[in-house]
Amino acid sequence: MSLSNSLGLLGRKVGMMRLFTDDGDAIPVTVVDVSNNRVTQVKSQEKDGYVALQVTFGSRKASRVTKPVAGHLAKAGVEAGEIIQEFRVTADTASQYQAGATVPVTAVFAVGQKVDVQGTTIGKGFAGTIKRHHFGSQRASHGNSRSHNVPGSISMAQDPGRVFPGKRMSGHLGVDLVTTQNLDVIRIDEARQLLLIKGAVPGSKGGFVTVRPAIKAKASKGAN
Repeated sequence: MSLSNSLGLLGRKVGMMRLFTDDGDAIPVTVVDVSNNRVTQVKSQEKDGYVALQVTFGSRKASRVTKPVAGHLAKAGVEAGEIIQEFRVTADTASQYQAGATVPVTAVFAVGQKVDVQGTTIGKGFAGTIKRHHFGSQRASHGNSRSHNVPGSISMAQDPGRVFPGKRMSGHLGVDLVTTQNLDVIRIDEARQLLLIKGAVPGSKGGFVTVRPAIKAKASKGAN
């Protein structure tokens, strides 16, 4: 089975901080709250055509939940969450959980493990070509008048006489679903169900993220 079919956890990005090693080195980490991940449905090959665990995270008012979703959650006996997502898993993993069960962080992740974190990037609004596509600005001297951060020529002459589709130009920047791969789990706060992950993850503070075991993690030297 591919590692992409492994169980993950839903969470909320709390923010960033630093951890210090015994040698005095500072490690930047992102704190992710993955508390109270609860199973809303266990899907089986016989009934649904594939094996998966449906998980919800967060808390939502009953008045903000549609009747179909409320009935689905009531059947599982769980509180309504802010987000619901499925994780494809093996039949052995699915057999370990029932609807209404809580998935603890230590059941999925361990210190030193590589993880992939998916989230929605911060919205930047309408951005220019230089900022949006990381182009280099033009010179700011020798007669360059008000053309420092402009894209320059965008097409050709009479032939073909048009701008090719896909040309990188100004437009909306951010609010994209992005996955940062192969991040290290530095510490796990089991009491508060927090993951401390080395480096930055997509999204702003308070944004929802999905943490999965890394798909492209390289095997350690000497491993079979």
